[in-house]
Amino acid sequence: MNMETVMQELEALGKERTKKIYLSNGAREPLFGVATGAMKPIAKKIKINQQLAEELYATGNYDAMYFAGIVADPKAMKVSDFERWIKGAYFYMLSDYVVAVTLSESDLAQEVADQWIASDEELTSSAGWSCYCWLLGNRKDEEFSKSKISNMLDMVSKSIHDSPERVKSSMNNFIYTVGVSYLPLHEKAIETAKSIGTIEINQHKKKSSLLDAYSNIQKEIDRDRLGFKRKYVRC
Repeated sequence: MNMETVMQELEALGKERTKKIYLSNGAREPLFGVATGAMKPIAKKIKINQQLAEELYATGNYDAMYFAGIVADPKAMKVSDFERWIKGAYFYMLSDYVVAVTLSESDLAQEVADQWIASDEELTSSAGWSCYCWLLGNRKDEEFSKSKISNMLDMVSKSIHDSPERVKSSMNNFIYTVGVSYLPLHEKAIETAKSIGTIEINQHKKKSSLLDAYSNIQKEIDRDRLGFKRKYVRC
C-alpha cells in the first residue's frame, strides 16, 4: 500500500463524532476522525514500513501521523528522525502517544528521552517523561539504573508544581509508573506521591483536572497489579 491508498482508507474510516473529540483535545485540521482501533486492519496489511511512516507523518494530518507511529520501524530511526517527529508533534496526543511510544521501542530511547526531559519546550519535555513511562511499563527492571530513576523522582518532587501543564501530567504519570511497574523504587515512588499531593492541571477551554498518583498507585496494589508490565507498547 502506498500513501495515497492509506490516506483514502483512513478517510473512509473517519467519523464526525470522533473528529470533534480529537479537535476538543487539541487536534487541528486536517484530520478525519479515525478511532485508533479502526486502524488495526490496515496496519495488519502493512505491518512495518518506515518509508511509508515518514510520508504519512509529514502530511500533518493527525490520523495519518498517528498511523505513522503504528507502522514505523523505531529501530531504523536515528536521533535526527525522532527530533523531526517531535518538532512536528503539535499537541500532546502526538507528543506523548505517538512520538514517545515510537521512541520507547528504539535502542536510543533513554538517550533521547533524557535530552527531551531537559528541554524548555513543553511538549518535548512531556514526551521525554512519557517515554520513560512507556519504557518502565514494558521493559525489565534490570534495564534501568536505580540511581538514575531515583534522581528522576527527586527532580519531579522539586519541580512538578512549577512545571508546564503537560509536563506536570507526564511527571505525575512517571511517579505512578515507577510505583506500579518498577519494583526497586516502589516505596520511594509512594513517598514521593504522598509528599507531592494532588496536582491540578489547567486545560484549555475545559475544567481543570486533579491528579493523585498516590491514590492511583494504591488502586493498582489493591488489584494485585504491582509489578505490571505491558507485553506490547504499540497497539
